[in-house]
Amino acid sequence: MEAQDIMTRNVVTTTPEKTVSEVAGLMLERHISAVPVIDPEGKLVGIVSEGDLVRRPEIAGERRASWWLTLISDQAERARDYVKTHGRSVAEIMTRNVVTVSETTPISEIAHLLEDRRIKRVPVTREGKVVGVVSRADLLRALAVREMPPSEAASRKDDRAILAELRKLLHDQGWDSHLLNVVVEDNVVHLWGLVESDEMRQALTLAVQNIAGVRQVETHFTKPPVWA
Repeated sequence: MEAQDIMTRNVVTTTPEKTVSEVAGLMLERHISAVPVIDPEGKLVGIVSEGDLVRRPEIAGERRASWWLTLISDQAERARDYVKTHGRSVAEIMTRNVVTVSETTPISEIAHLLEDRRIKRVPVTREGKVVGVVSRADLLRALAVREMPPSEAASRKDDRAILAELRKLLHDQGWDSHLLNVVVEDNVVHLWGLVESDEMRQALTLAVQNIAGVRQVETHFTKPPVWA
C-alpha cells in the first residue's frame, strides 16, 4: 500500500493571516488535531497542531524560563519561542519546516517517518500542494485491513478501481466529507468516520454494496461527540 491508498483526501486547511482563535475554532468544529497552512497559490507553507496551541499562556499560564535554561539557550531562540507561544496569527505560531511525503510513498516508510520524527501525521503533497494527509489512525486502519485473511483471487476487481469508483460516488452524492475515511483491501471496503444518523450509515453502506466487485462492506462508524 502507498500513501494514496489510505490518505484522507478532503483536507481542511487554513491561511497564514488567520488568527489563532480562528484556527482553534476550526480545529474544534472539524474534530481535527492539525491544520496545514497554504499560501494564495495553494502551496504548503506550514502546519498548526494542537501542540502549538496548548503551550499558550491562555491555557498553560505565563511561564518564566528557569535560570539554567536561560544560560544554555541564546536570546534569539528564546525570542522565537516567545513569538510562537504569544503570536496572534497563524503565520507567527505555525511550524514552517513541514515533513511531507508523496502519493506513492509506501506506508512502511511513512510509519518509520512518523516514529523517527515523533509526529502524529504527515501531509501528502503533489508539486508543493497538499492532496492528502496520512495520520497514525490511517496507518492503524491499513494494518487492521492487512491482518484479515485473503480471499480467492478469481474474478477479483482491482482495489484501486473500486476505491476510485467509490470516491466518485461519494463526491456525486455530496458525501465526500473529511470525516469519512475509506480503505479497500482484497475487494473488501472498510468505512471509518463520524456519521450522525442511522439513515446516513444505511445509505453509505448500501452505496458501497452496489459497486461492482465489492465483496463485503465493513463499517466502523462513530457518532460525533455531543458538546455541552
